[in-house]
Amino acid sequence: MEDKLEAFQDFYPDDYSHCYGCGRLNEHGMQIKSYWDGEESVCRIHPRDYYTGGMKHIVYGGLIASLIDCHAAGTAAAAKIKELGQEMTRETMPRFVTANLNVNFKAPTPIGAEIELRGKVLEIKGRKVTIGVDLIAEGVVCAEGQALMIQVKETL
Repeated sequence: MEDKLEAFQDFYPDDYSHCYGCGRLNEHGMQIKSYWDGEESVCRIHPRDYYTGGMKHIVYGGLIASLIDCHAAGTAAAAKIKELGQEMTRETMPRFVTANLNVNFKAPTPIGAEIELRGKVLEIKGRKVTIGVDLIAEGVVCAEGQALMIQVKETL
């Protein structure tokens, strides 16, 4: 399923690769990697133990929102490429920014557990792409997110 050379974020152009969550050129960032798994996108990550949220055994909610946001952005870009029937390259990869992000926290996300993000394309309408994301740890959906991503005009 996961070809390390084919992560969506690996195709972001250099000038768009500095995001804390998903920028491959941000040496201090999370550098998440998202891939297609059938019709869903998937990302797996082990947050460091200092990303605590109040209690030392749960993940900080802001980090959860950031992971959902960045996974949704990558999924939106990859979905747009797929819709256009193009090959994913650094020259063709569209850039997306977040217009709206909603996160519902369902259960505490345990520190030390692998986090899996599963994204689904809910709608593509021109420059707008809506993505639903489940954040799962130890088989439990800990958070659900929905993001409205907008394609940056100069990447049309």
